[in-house]
Amino acid sequence: MIIVGIILLLIGLFAKIAIVWTIGIIVLAIGLILLVLGMAGRAVGGRRHYY
Repeated sequence: MIIVGIILLLIGLFAKIAIVWTIGIIVLAIGLILLVLGMAGRAVGGRRHYY
C-alpha cells in the first residue's frame, strides 16, 4: 500500500490531477498506519506482521 500510495502521489503531482494526489495521500497514510501497527506486534487483519 505504501508503494501504491507513492506512485499515486507522483502521478497526481506530475499530471496535475488533484483527486489522484489526494487518494495517494490517503493510501500512503493507511499503509504507514498498518506498518506501524504490524511492527508494534499488534495483529492487523489476522496477521501478526504487515509489511
